[in-house]
Amino acid sequence: MQAAVTVTPARIPELLLGLATVRPVFLWGAPGIGKSSLVRKFAGSLGMECVSLLGTQLAPEDLIGVPQIRDGRSVFCPPEAIARDEPYCLFLDELNAATPDVQKAFYSLILDRRIGSYELPAGSIVIGAGNRATDNALARPIASALVNRLTHVHLRASAADWLVWAGENGVHPWVTDYVVDRPDHLWSQPPKSEEPFSTPRSWHMLSDALHSFGPDIDEQTLKVIAHGTLTPAHAVSFCGYAKIVRHTFGIEAILKGDASWLGRLEDRDLLYYLAEAFRGRLVKELPRRKEHVSASMRQTAYRAKSLLVQLAEISVEVAQTVIADDVDGQPVLPAWFLVEAARDMPRLVEARR
Repeated sequence: MQAAVTVTPARIPELLLGLATVRPVFLWGAPGIGKSSLVRKFAGSLGMECVSLLGTQLAPEDLIGVPQIRDGRSVFCPPEAIARDEPYCLFLDELNAATPDVQKAFYSLILDRRIGSYELPAGSIVIGAGNRATDNALARPIASALVNRLTHVHLRASAADWLVWAGENGVHPWVTDYVVDRPDHLWSQPPKSEEPFSTPRSWHMLSDALHSFGPDIDEQTLKVIAHGTLTPAHAVSFCGYAKIVRHTFGIEAILKGDASWLGRLEDRDLLYYLAEAFRGRLVKELPRRKEHVSASMRQTAYRAKSLLVQLAEISVEVAQTVIADDVDGQPVLPAWFLVEAARDMPRLVEARR
């Protein structure tokens, strides 16, 4: 299902309070962005127990229950996890990953809050969640009858929201500081190949590992855990950032002329990170239109071109990342600056093409 409108995690409690208390809700979102934890936290805010059922681990009889004979008639007894006396939050996780038969078994539970003769206690709420087919995750089509029984909310990752949560939950300062600097690295599209990719969950996993190893973690171990949890490019960048933190060396010193680009082969990951930070600084400081360039901005552009030349002398490949287009092939830096770069650094721009 494609999202026409998306919301950030900060909006979810308010939306669920208004929606889930009157109708079943389905949360759509990519893997690892916190759907399950949001539902559990919401249930806790209402003083309700959250009972989770995982769609991929259920069979129809797990919901309908098993038959018993009472007064010569068969009666289906729903499972203990569902059949409760007090109102609660029933969370149907990975609902759209369940088999069609299991999805059908949910129909009456979702719409009528009933399984056989058992009815959910008054005040109970039903929330489903699942990944999208575009996320390269296990997702089956949902029948229109089930789609029409749910209110659909599409969740997107938000660095601002996650950083608030991270600050309240002891996430490692290297991770929070890095995401502050590179909020676009919090989440990346799940790859088609089997490799790690960055999500709020994977950054939390990296934080746990950093806490476990402690401040004396060696560079090789850091590379192993970063590449084991993050998108490869983000892992390289994070390792470079960690090296900066340890050596109190950053892009500010280079911009001021107090330090130069690193040329040693063993510092290549740090060089990539510095190049990314340099690119981010240019995006932030250079105006999109040339007529808005002030005298001070002209000096910034001149200094930037000088630094690009120095960086290209060390590595054309790394320098090219500074002026590269985005994933959709659109220029990131202002067009006027790229034109000047093409005039002053034709070798670098040719490599870009």
